[in-house]
Amino acid sequence: MKDADQGSAGELAGEGLRIAIVQARFNDALTRKLAQACLSELERLDVDPGDIRHVTVPGALEIPLALKGLADTGDYDALIALGCIIRGETYHFELVANESGAGVTRVSLDSGIPIANAILTVENEEQAWARAEDKGRDAARVAVEMANLMDDLL
Repeated sequence: MKDADQGSAGELAGEGLRIAIVQARFNDALTRKLAQACLSELERLDVDPGDIRHVTVPGALEIPLALKGLADTGDYDALIALGCIIRGETYHFELVANESGAGVTRVSLDSGIPIANAILTVENEEQAWARAEDKGRDAARVAVEMANLMDDLL
């Protein structure tokens, strides 16, 4: 058994990893900010831009299906979900937040491919802007770390 500080567990080394990003277009300016931060961080972590696939979907509810399609190819070491759900006046917020989150988790568990879930669920646009850049970077780091960990475990 490898020691926790040996091997690639916990490493943020992206060289050789293949990563796909699914970005919702709903709340487009915010999700573009998430994507920009995510892509910049992947580059900083030495993920080759040629090894990144970036697709967009209409909204957060469509993210899990696109993730499943990407996972089913077997071409990726990790996936990233980017979206932004802002609370409104109806129950729709809870439905979209809960179902998109459950869908992302299901795809990851069913496929065995790590998915960094950076679908923001916030009360207002101000909260979303305050989190977008950090969460985009975090998603890149989670994807790289989990891809390395899964490589160690399998």
